Amino acid sequence: MAEPVVCLHDVRKAFNLGLANETEVLHGIDLTLERGEFCAVMGPSGSGKSTLLNIVGLLDRPTSGSLRIGGEETGALDDHALTRLRGHNIGFVFQYHNLLAGFTALENVMMPMLGDATFFNDGMAQRAAALLDSVGLSKWRDSRVTELSGGQQQRVAVARSLAMAPPLLLADEPTGNLDTKSADAVFEQLRKANREHGMAVLFVTHNPLLAARCDRIIHVVDGRLRSYA
Repeated sequence: MAEPVVCLHDVRKAFNLGLANETEVLHGIDLTLERGEFCAVMGPSGSGKSTLLNIVGLLDRPTSGSLRIGGEETGALDDHALTRLRGHNIGFVFQYHNLLAGFTALENVMMPMLGDATFFNDGMAQRAAALLDSVGLSKWRDSRVTELSGGQQQRVAVARSLAMAPPLLLADEPTGNLDTKSADAVFEQLRKANREHGMAVLFVTHNPLLAARCDRIIHVVDGRLRSYA
């Protein structure tokens, strides 16, 4: 049996350790995400969703517990090793697309590949162009991202998140600033990538209609996983 893409066991996260105002925000999280699984994460503001996503995305470290990404235990890795693991295994799509305004859509999608010898080659532009075509933006590949609509910019961000062919994609409310039509288009692009590439997806959302279209829903309440649906 293949290793899960993500495995958390008894993960806890506290801030201000050792101080009078020490606060634990994640309380013993157990979570496994298999390859090809598309999972919604829901919960009220302040419930711990973003902290959970930051830990899974190797942007923050848990205070205690075990986190395995692609079968590799991350607890003893230094910052360099974490950066490399993150770059090769995790794609990110945020609520704000975080594109580089002075560059074209094609150049933005190429950015993750530029610093990695595995992907830095003569085929980068072709790969980026194919990814833009996969999200329906081949006509706009040479347009500066400031010339695109909000929905188009977010689809560029989806294409960029796939540049390194990661087995895991983390989407933190990627449709939160979009109108209904654009939100649906971005969601469908994420679903398409999930189905065609077999990547696991954690999709944080407040939209129950989009969550209902996922394979599974995780509810985070007060730093705990309360239920699955």
